[in-house]
Amino acid sequence: MSATETRGDLLLAVDAGNTNTVFGIYRGAELIESFRLSTDVERTSDEYGATLTTLLGRAGIGTEQFSDMIVCSVVPPLHPTLVRLGEAFFGRRPLFVEPGVKTGMPIRYDNPFEVGADRIVNAVAARELCGSPVVVVDFGTATT
Repeated sequence: MSATETRGDLLLAVDAGNTNTVFGIYRGAELIESFRLSTDVERTSDEYGATLTTLLGRAGIGTEQFSDMIVCSVVPPLHPTLVRLGEAFFGRRPLFVEPGVKTGMPIRYDNPFEVGADRIVNAVAARELCGSPVVVVDFGTATT
């Protein structure tokens, strides 16, 4: 793609959890499609990409329609695979939500680097959607 060509208007939002990785396709604030794959750190970026492009194609969506990719992950070993997926299939290096990313909401915790990306995203979304104060309960894989 040349510097004068433009990309589409879709955002690929990736939520990589311990059990599942969910790919959400957004146009603005509207979720227009989503796909859920089992999280597997042994799966290659090509395997994720082939599966995802097949699912996107069935929904009538091409990879050229994406302008950005953002990742919220609690599975650090998967990060290099997701970077390669973004670069190879979507022409974008993904933005990872992690401590240090400017969200507009301060993290008042003794060690902010111990706060998982999933908790950061949940808190920011809850405040944006509901205002504050707000309580968020996320029953993820680690719940026993």
